Amino acid sequence: MNALSEKISEIGVVPVIKLKNPEDAPRLGKALCDGGVPVAEITFRAAGADRAIKLMSEACPDMIIGAGTVLSEEQIDRAVEAGAKFIVCPGLDVELVKYAQKKGVPIFPGCTTPADYHAAYRLGLELIKFFPAEQSGGIKKIKAMSAPFPMFKVMPTGGISLKNLAEYIKEPVIAACGGSYMVTADLIENGKWDEITELCKESVKIVKEARA
Repeated sequence: MNALSEKISEIGVVPVIKLKNPEDAPRLGKALCDGGVPVAEITFRAAGADRAIKLMSEACPDMIIGAGTVLSEEQIDRAVEAGAKFIVCPGLDVELVKYAQKKGVPIFPGCTTPADYHAAYRLGLELIKFFPAEQSGGIKKIKAMSAPFPMFKVMPTGGISLKNLAEYIKEPVIAACGGSYMVTADLIENGKWDEITELCKESVKIVKEARA
């Protein structure tokens, strides 16, 4: 994996964020960093994602901030211009991957089938998203898929929580787990920054213990 992917793997968890108010980004970034999770995937599922990326990047310059739910070249352009360090897609769009590679930005597409994995291999990818994780077979399917495709590290997202984080992260094939449990709408919209920090700390503890 490249240096950025290695850093994400070291952290072990990636908050997947839908921000209704981009102005919350700086405070949210600080809460994540205070909890030992200096990484974020800000999704284009909400308007103003590129502004949120910009604001969080400016407030927390040492964070690894990426864009999620990216569906078009135009969104890649906006994300990169705002300061995104990586791109995440819900599925594998070959042309979108090639576009990101041409721009020199790491991209992690969603892959859940042998065809997806094979296409990702042909594209030279090393880290792929497995989405939606729980609904697509969870850790059992990820391990089964790693038999014919041992070259990949996987970032499962979808249905990950504090309850099953250890089950996923202990497996060598897992680079990191994406999750929204520490950045729910209730926590963000009600300014529960301390709770977000504590959930991050708990997540970091689980990752360290599971990998020990």
